Amino acid sequence: MSANEPVAKTPPKVSQRGRAAAPPANSNADKKEVPEFEPFGLMPRGPPPLVEFLDILEVDMLQTQSGVNKPHHNTHMYANDRLIVRRGQEFQLKVTFDRPYKPSEDKFAVEFVIGSSPQFNKGTYVPVFVTKERQSPWPGRVVDSTDSVVTVGITPAPDCIVGKWRVYVAVTTPYGIRRTKWDESRDVYVLFNPWAPADSVFLDDYNERLECVLNELGVIYHGAFDDVAERPWNFGQFDYGVLDACLFVMDQAGMPITNRSDPIKVTRIASAMLNSRDDDGVLEGNWGGDYTYGVAPTSWTGSSEILLQFSSTKRPVCYAQCWVYAAVFNTFLRCLGIPGRVVTNFFSAHDNNGDLRTDIILDDKGKIDKLRTVDTIWNYHCWNECFMTRPDLPLGFGGWQVVDATPQETSDGMYRCGPASVLAIKHGQLCFQFDARFVFAEVNSDVVFKSRNRDGTLTTVKVNTSHVGRMVLTKSPGQDTRRDITDHYKFKEGSPEERTVLEKAEEYGSEREKASPPKGDVELVMSLVEVLVGDSFELKLQFNNTSNQTRSVDMYVNGNVVYYTGVTSSEFLFKSPEVTLGPKKAGKEVVIQVPAKDYMRKLVEQANLHFIATGKVKETGQIVSAMRVVTLHTPKLTVEVSGTAKVSEKMLAIIKFTNPFKFHLEDVYVRVEGPGIMPPNFKHYSLVTAGSSVTWTEPFYPRRAGPTRLMASLDCAALRQVYGQTELTIEP
Repeated sequence: MSANEPVAKTPPKVSQRGRAAAPPANSNADKKEVPEFEPFGLMPRGPPPLVEFLDILEVDMLQTQSGVNKPHHNTHMYANDRLIVRRGQEFQLKVTFDRPYKPSEDKFAVEFVIGSSPQFNKGTYVPVFVTKERQSPWPGRVVDSTDSVVTVGITPAPDCIVGKWRVYVAVTTPYGIRRTKWDESRDVYVLFNPWAPADSVFLDDYNERLECVLNELGVIYHGAFDDVAERPWNFGQFDYGVLDACLFVMDQAGMPITNRSDPIKVTRIASAMLNSRDDDGVLEGNWGGDYTYGVAPTSWTGSSEILLQFSSTKRPVCYAQCWVYAAVFNTFLRCLGIPGRVVTNFFSAHDNNGDLRTDIILDDKGKIDKLRTVDTIWNYHCWNECFMTRPDLPLGFGGWQVVDATPQETSDGMYRCGPASVLAIKHGQLCFQFDARFVFAEVNSDVVFKSRNRDGTLTTVKVNTSHVGRMVLTKSPGQDTRRDITDHYKFKEGSPEERTVLEKAEEYGSEREKASPPKGDVELVMSLVEVLVGDSFELKLQFNNTSNQTRSVDMYVNGNVVYYTGVTSSEFLFKSPEVTLGPKKAGKEVVIQVPAKDYMRKLVEQANLHFIATGKVKETGQIVSAMRVVTLHTPKLTVEVSGTAKVSEKMLAIIKFTNPFKFHLEDVYVRVEGPGIMPPNFKHYSLVTAGSSVTWTEPFYPRRAGPTRLMASLDCAALRQVYGQTELTIEP
């Protein structure tokens, strides 16, 4: 820089002046002081003589866990000392005056204020009156009046703003309004209410409500559709600080306070804010395998640690993959009172151009052309469903809605997805907002095998219409069993209803593969195999020849180590057997040996092996193919507890692990937590030698009675997805 060159200055922060009359109210944390005395007009010098008028001595919010409010509103499980209620349902508070209350003479109101610029017409300032002659959007009444203590019943409107409200009690005098000072202990949280029929998130099914709002213990399904694995998760929606963290997520998004009454807008904002791609949101995604600067996605055991870290640091938490996004999103939904559940779609297509095709390119001999095969199918993908009405859609498309925080494609310029009506997806109504087309493709794409001709053109040789969206699972209400909800998303393969849906989808521009190659007379099946990490195994190919003639097949079998997204990390196996099948020959088996040493040194996280066999029948030119994902099973953690299982009594968590391999495990992290009994803890082991065992004993003090679970994970670069858990019941 030359001596005469001016020094660059930081541009000043641009204000709202000239654009808006006041700064936007988009933070629940912002406050505007409400005056203790608000005169009706010009006042003479000195304070007005208010001694003879009603004065407030005390306001009791009745916020104890066992009091009249929290159990009635199903909020007694929150580790929060403030009053937490649900909209559309009455709660009570007590006001103590300096003398007995006289309804005919005294006028008072309970005022609720939220945001930095409270206004009655915006629904951010709500005065609640207790007389029938004067009512507000929130009905109020006197439940009891004894001496100078008045018990007031207040019912927040079923469509009111969700968040933390400041509470004042105001008395009207001839000179003006006298009110209490702001006291943080009187703040009240108002949540969505799936128990209230007038609320847009009302869920009529009692068992679904218990599961999708109140249950903290989750099961997330992963693996392969015919070898499903389970991952325990602590949603922790009632943990200390989590409710404030969820409100902070909306603050960080700059979401207007006035929009926070609408679950459609709340969930759409959250689907963008839970990832950090374009707004420095909650979680930083990482599928590359290097987690040096954060926590491996497979290591997390619960959501609360993530949300609390984000709210304290105001920076994205590292790292996440789809099930972490879905689990934390589920905590956000349940914490705010929106019914939510985690859903897993097995063989989930990532369609970025809307053509409903995943292309596998073969050369003229039937061998996969790796350079030109770029489409992928995720072994599984997790998203969320939330329950709400959809007044923005035609009647009947409310209910369960898909929302997805995993950053895949942009929607209205941001990485987000949903809410998309599950019913609209099933019926091919892809024009309905939001992102129904993308989700439809995730469960309905075809796998198309195309042969590349010598002139560069492609010929469709085989179409698999049932591979994608093979199975959609979620947890059963009240049980740790899986629930197959595939029929919520699609009609039975080959049914007239499915054909109608596909025709409807094509009307909205989603094109499927039209070619229908004739079915050949040679069939190929790759049988299921269950394998432990570190074991050698056999891959079996079974051929059937349904023709009356001999058939010869040139086969190509590829074995790849893949990420669960279907992206290949490295190839570890390639075989090219020639198979001869006699006429009407059924069940001929070709066995391929897979030594552990070939794949172990190339394994990436989640230990997925993807085998694809393709070949060409010499006599007919028919292409045969089969695919199989082998999810290697990992050893388990042993989790035990000792001590008296009572609230506030000392107990011990004992986590044990034995390294079953012939190699050492380095830089090992063990994590453990349990809802209502133990906050997240972790322990680091620099080395766990081959064949050795480690035992970690950690004390904890249960804070809440009832059935619960202690869950733990072990994670290192050489071994991911090692879990263990134990159930226990805490006595009061």
